[in-house]
Amino acid sequence: MKKVLLSGVKPTGRPHIGNYFGAMKQWVEFQVSQPDAEKFFMIADYHALNFIQNGEEMKQNILDVVLDYLAIGIDPNKSVIFKQSDVSVHAELAWIFDTITTMPYLMRGHAFKDAEVKSKDISVGTFNYPMLMAADILLYDATIVPVGQDQKQHIEYARDTAEKFNRIFAHETFILPEPLIIKDVAVVPGVDGQKMSKSHGNTILLFATEEEIRKAVMSIVTDSTAGVPTNVYEIHKLFRSHVELDALYKEKAGKYKDLKEALIADISAFIKPLREKREALAKDKDAVLNILKAGGEKAKAKANAKMEVVREKIGVKLY
Repeated sequence: MKKVLLSGVKPTGRPHIGNYFGAMKQWVEFQVSQPDAEKFFMIADYHALNFIQNGEEMKQNILDVVLDYLAIGIDPNKSVIFKQSDVSVHAELAWIFDTITTMPYLMRGHAFKDAEVKSKDISVGTFNYPMLMAADILLYDATIVPVGQDQKQHIEYARDTAEKFNRIFAHETFILPEPLIIKDVAVVPGVDGQKMSKSHGNTILLFATEEEIRKAVMSIVTDSTAGVPTNVYEIHKLFRSHVELDALYKEKAGKYKDLKEALIADISAFIKPLREKREALAKDKDAVLNILKAGGEKAKAKANAKMEVVREKIGVKLY
């Protein structure tokens, strides 16, 4: 069976270093470690409608994600970069999955439970987004879906849905995807010590300016153990080896400002070439959009072929 790897991101804001080290870095590495696999990297703009409901903001966010993908090293000659809305059968298959899915089953979803606690007004999109996500994955016969441990439920929903469809309509219509959980990547802490997250407002942006880097690092909460500012060290180890850091933090024990200055220098050295590459790409918007459009055509061809099989199985294809 040919390996097919699929992952993606919602265009809901600027990425941070937690996004990069937790997922995006591995996507780039897959291009080398999985050379024979088909690789699809999606911009989940229809999923983003649960959060972004402003047309101009959405357009800019989509363009930003394409630039992010290209700047970190996603190669359109090795991988398919596309946006979900260019492949209309995502929504069609999600509806078909809705018809075989019960409400109690969807009420187990982590996102629904969180929304239920926080708000009385829950959109249908928030409630049944696992079915759209299942369609995203199953349309491409994805065999590998890289996710964090906290996102494993998404793959379980896709597997359950594939099994149920196969049982009702036809065996072996859908391949059951496997989650690829990268265990060696620790949770990246934010400047407050909690998990780095856009919703917490505790991020260090991936393409940050020198000023933004300095402001973020200087705001890191310096909770310390044995003279070592734990939160600073946990972020710093993303950029230097333990051997180098242990020597530095021993030499600068208790000198938190010096250690933060060292972290600023290391983050800046890492981010600068990424930021400069992104800025260069942004100067040719037409070229970037052509890459996205070409990726959409490739994704559409694969997804439409799968959808023809699905229509035949459910009995709506008469000619």
